[in-house]
Amino acid sequence: MGSIYYGQSSEPIYIEDRTLAHLKVVIATKLRRNESFTLSWRHEEGQERGRETLWLHPSIPLRFVFDEPEPPELSAEWLRTLAGSASSTGGIQLLPEHMNASNGAVAASADARGSADVGSPSED
Repeated sequence: MGSIYYGQSSEPIYIEDRTLAHLKVVIATKLRRNESFTLSWRHEEGQERGRETLWLHPSIPLRFVFDEPEPPELSAEWLRTLAGSASSTGGIQLLPEHMNASNGAVAASADARGSADVGSPSED
């Protein structure tokens, strides 16, 4: 389980490593272009009921921490989906299937279609 540290908060936001790796590519691409957007998700089971939204802005400190030392294979299709939603008025809506996608089936089907506009589907 990876985490995001955003702004001055010392409280991490926990996100599964594979999901976080995809988010990192999309978020870094948007922020590098000086674009602001939102990231929203529902609280998982075992947490207080509700949902959260972050306003991501290039001037706000952001740090990604991964539990796994090796980066996962990234799905070009998933990157395109996340990038498209980041550019929408609703921002990125992190859905439960995104948060639980840990198999390679999505990556394998996306590789046949090519890479995403957000960059090559490889973790740096």
